[in-house]
Amino acid sequence: MRRNAINKKNKSALRNQVKKLREAINNNDRETALKLLPITFSFIDKSVKKGTIHENKGNRDKSRLSRQVELLTSPTSK
Repeated sequence: MRRNAINKKNKSALRNQVKKLREAINNNDRETALKLLPITFSFIDKSVKKGTIHENKGNRDKSRLSRQVELLTSPTSK
């Protein structure tokens, strides 16, 4: 019961942080996304360390988020 509450709190904090980053990405707000990326990575790493999420899920989320921010920051030249 106690672990369930702790995991729920950690997962909720992680989801809120990821949501903030995704919102910045959707708004094409490059500066905010770059500021939020290391903070979000920290949340993901802490959740993995605490056992709230699996290590592979953490790595997958970090990879996808960093790729989205990278695509946002790189100029599209064709």
